[in-house]
Amino acid sequence: MTRQKVIISCAVTGAIHTPSMSPYLPVTPDEIAKSSIEAAEAGAAIIHLHARDPVTGKPDQTPEAFRPFLEKIKAGCDAVVNLTTGGSPYMSVNERIQPAMVLKPEVASMNMGTMGFGLFPMLERFKEFKHDWERPYLEGSKDLIFRNTYGDIETALKSMAPNETRYEFECYDTSHLYNLAHFVDRGLIKAPFFVQTVFGILGGIGAHPEDVMHMKRTADRLFGDSYRWSVLGAGRNQMPVAAMAASMGGNVRVGLEDSLWIGAGKLAQTNAEQVIKVRKIIEGLGLEVATPAEAREILGLKGVAKVAF
Repeated sequence: MTRQKVIISCAVTGAIHTPSMSPYLPVTPDEIAKSSIEAAEAGAAIIHLHARDPVTGKPDQTPEAFRPFLEKIKAGCDAVVNLTTGGSPYMSVNERIQPAMVLKPEVASMNMGTMGFGLFPMLERFKEFKHDWERPYLEGSKDLIFRNTYGDIETALKSMAPNETRYEFECYDTSHLYNLAHFVDRGLIKAPFFVQTVFGILGGIGAHPEDVMHMKRTADRLFGDSYRWSVLGAGRNQMPVAAMAASMGGNVRVGLEDSLWIGAGKLAQTNAEQVIKVRKIIEGLGLEVATPAEAREILGLKGVAKVAF
């Protein structure tokens, strides 16, 4: 019965948006912890986490940057913690996997293919920046290749295997699903696995309903009942894609990593706002939201007692 419940993931800060874009983007460890706990209280079973420099807000992928808020989140709620191995597109794979290697979370994200990752269109909306790194970070994405080679993915999977961490496989296009199937066929990934199909990032698949259907059909054909499907829609696509997926039996991800907005032209003031909104959509469809305990059962997770924070 728990497989019929909808898992809400919340990505509370990410490495896409910069601090000048919203005063509500969590940056410091206290802000990240508070926002995570609020999101869990609102109904998020999984909290997806990045770390930032507390002064400049620049992405920071050192394990030491994660510890202060992880301890507070663990003490403040029972949500499943999902640590990024995506980090920032400007980081090497060895740098990106360090937090998950050291801290041994129940879940870690795993990007499934090399791609363009265009952040520069945000410069059309945002003109003024508080920190020197922000504008070059966005402009540099014009020539950025977000490297996730087969060797990188294999290194990450084999390095983290002893930790019993499971993965949120982030698939930005159809080829990423086939890449995932390659590693499944090689025995490096065991069912049930959690597939997060991503829509609306420049460099990946679009967010048209046909795109969502195409990714779902492909995943069904490749993986059958071995996987659990989830979606995230970037920016204004967040809630429409979530509503479509929930109606099709999928799980959903929201959060300020994926969209700064709660409505047209209106910034979300908390991650919990987005969780509450998507929860209303889910329950309006006559569906139930999964608790953290149910999410652990659905995804076959190792349990919070086996993490290293």
